[in-house]
Amino acid sequence: MHDDRTVVEDRLSRLLAERLRPAVHRVVAGLDVAAWHVPGEPVPPAVALASQAFERFPVGEAWGPPWSTTWFHLTGTVPAVPAGARVEVVVDLGWNSASPGFQAEGLAYRPDGSVHKGLHPRNDWVPVSGSTVDLFVEAAANPTVLDGFRPTHLGDLATAGDAPLYRLVRADITVRDETLADLVHDLSVLAELQAGEPRRHQILRALSRAMDALDPADLSGTAAAARAELAGVLARPADASAHRISAVGHAHIDTAWLWPQRETVRKVARTAANVVDLLDTHPDLVYAMSSAQQFAWLEEHRPEVFARVAEHVRAGRFVPVGGMWVESDTNLPGGEAMARQFTHGKRFFLDRFGIETREAWLPDSFGYSAALPQIVKLSGTRWFLTQKISWNQTNKLPHHTFWWEGIDGTRVFTHFPPADTYNGELTGAELAHAVRNFRDHGEATRSLLPFGHGDGGGGPTREMLARARRLRDLEGSPRVAVESPAAFFAGAEAEYGSRAPVWVGELYLELHRATYTSQAATKQGNRRAEHLLREAELWCTTADRPARSRLSL
Repeated sequence: MHDDRTVVEDRLSRLLAERLRPAVHRVVAGLDVAAWHVPGEPVPPAVALASQAFERFPVGEAWGPPWSTTWFHLTGTVPAVPAGARVEVVVDLGWNSASPGFQAEGLAYRPDGSVHKGLHPRNDWVPVSGSTVDLFVEAAANPTVLDGFRPTHLGDLATAGDAPLYRLVRADITVRDETLADLVHDLSVLAELQAGEPRRHQILRALSRAMDALDPADLSGTAAAARAELAGVLARPADASAHRISAVGHAHIDTAWLWPQRETVRKVARTAANVVDLLDTHPDLVYAMSSAQQFAWLEEHRPEVFARVAEHVRAGRFVPVGGMWVESDTNLPGGEAMARQFTHGKRFFLDRFGIETREAWLPDSFGYSAALPQIVKLSGTRWFLTQKISWNQTNKLPHHTFWWEGIDGTRVFTHFPPADTYNGELTGAELAHAVRNFRDHGEATRSLLPFGHGDGGGGPTREMLARARRLRDLEGSPRVAVESPAAFFAGAEAEYGSRAPVWVGELYLELHRATYTSQAATKQGNRRAEHLLREAELWCTTADRPARSRLSL
C-alpha cells in the first residue's frame, strides 16, 4: 500500500478544525447583552449587580481599555431542546486564540451574587439549568504587557491609554453534542499519538475509515458510526514496559508578575471556580494548588468558592501542596525568611484543613539554594518538586529523579517533570517528549506531569480529562493516571529511592542569568528588610513580657 500518511493527517486536521469542533456546540438562541463599564478599580459583585448603569451592548461592540473591568448581563430564554440535552452558554470576550491566558478573563455570577464559573479562551462555557439564562460576567480587560520578554506601554496605567482592547465576539445559548465531542477526543488522541510502526499505520487506516463513515450533512447522526471504526485501535493496551505518568491537575499562578495584585486575587477566584465545577462533574480529577496566600485570598474575597474548595480538600481531590506561604524565590531570602515561609504556610493548611503538606512545590522559581534541603526536611516536608531547572541552556541536569543533598548533608527526594512544562495539556507530543527526555530509564518508570492552563488560563479543562481517560492504557503511549503528587512521590520513592543518585549543593538555573545580578538595590533592600523584621520581632517579644521579666534581663 502506498504511503498516504500526509493525506490522511491533513484531511483529519481540516475536518477537526472546520467541521467537527465548531459543530460540538450547536447554537439554539442568542443572548441579550447589557454592559456596565466600571469607572476605576473593580467593585464587589453586590455593587455591580445593584448598578442601574447597565446599557444595551450589541455583540461585536468593543470594550475594555487596559486594566479596566466591564460587567456584562446576559439574559435569554432556552428554546425547546431534546430531553437530556446539555445546554450551555458560550461566550467569547474577544479571545486571542494564540494563548490560553495573558489576556481577557471573566467570572460568571448568578443573580444572587454567587459564583458560577470562570470564562477563559480554552474554557468559554457555562452550564445552564432551567428554561432561562440570567448571568452576570465580571470581565477583566487585562492586556498582554510583554512583547516576548520586552516591556510595552501597556504595563502602566500612565502609558496604556484608554482605547478598548477587546470586542465581544459571541454570547450564545448552545446545545453541546456529547457524541460529537467524544468523537473529537477519539480522533485527536489518535492523531497526536506518536506511535511507531506498524501501530501508526493501523491507526491511520482506522482514522481514514472513521472519516469515511461521517456524513458531512449529518455529523451528529453519523458520529457513533465513526467512533465504532476507532474502537479497536483505542482498545489496544499499552506495552507492559510503558512509562507511567502521574498527571496532576494544576494551574500555576504567579502571585506577583505582569499584573496588579488585585488581579492575582481575581485570577485565583476564576481558576478555583473552574476547578470546583470540574471536580463536581468529573470524578477522575485530582487538583493540586500551592501558596497559602492564594487560599487566604480566596477565603477573604470569595468565601463561597473557598467553602466548595474545602469540601473537595476533605475528599482528597483538591490537594494543598507546597507548604509555603507563596512559591518562594530561594536565592535572595535568608534562611530565616525561607523557614517562615514553611512555618506560616504549613500552619495555614493545618488550621484550615487539618492537612500536613508533604511536598515542597516550586515549579517556577529561578534557582535553588543549597540550604533548602535542610529547611524542607526540618519543616516536616518529605519531597521536593521543581520544573524550571530543566530549562538550563548549557549544563543539563543528569537526572529527573534523585536525592538532593544540602550543605549540611540533609537529603530530600526530588523530581523534575521530564515533560519540561508545568502547564501541560496531555497532548501526544508532550507525553512522547516526557518519555524520550526522561533520564532515569532502566531504573525508574514514573514521572509527574502537572496539567492545566495557568496565570489566568483557568486551570485544567474537561478536554484534558477526556484525553487522560483515553491514555490510561493505550498502545503507543505512556500509561497516564490522574492522581495526587503524594501518590506519585510515594510510588517513585518506593521504586527508586534506595538506588537513586545524589546531587550535592545548589541547583543553579542558567536561563534567567543576571535577573538578580542587575538588581543590587533590590537585593540590598530585601536583606535590610529581613534584618529590620528580626529586630522588630525581638523588641515586640521583649515588650510583651511581664514587667518583672523585663527587669530581670
